[in-house]
Amino acid sequence: MSSSEHPSPTGEGRGPRRPGAVRLFIEQRSRPALEALARLPVWLPFLALLLLILGGGLLGGPVGWVMVGVALVFVLWLLYLSWPRMTGVERLMRVAVLMLFLAVTLVQLVPRG
Repeated sequence: MSSSEHPSPTGEGRGPRRPGAVRLFIEQRSRPALEALARLPVWLPFLALLLLILGGGLLGGPVGWVMVGVALVFVLWLLYLSWPRMTGVERLMRVAVLMLFLAVTLVQLVPRG
């Protein structure tokens, strides 16, 4: 048997992984929302996300925390759904944006003096 017939320890040489039951469930439940988002102008979801982040950062307190948290959950949801289809650089950029949202959310949790 040649080395090409044995899968490597890193998983190379195997076929594509099949999504698990949880991923399939989330993808199926997300389909109507994703289809609704696809019908919107491209700039509108971006503008809504930007307004949530900026408004949450400026307002502060519980309202600001909720606004930034909603933006964080939205970005996390899109990241989860698109993860298997992204390249390494795309993943890095999306995680960086997610960390920025998380940092703003945590700052909103700390009371201002």
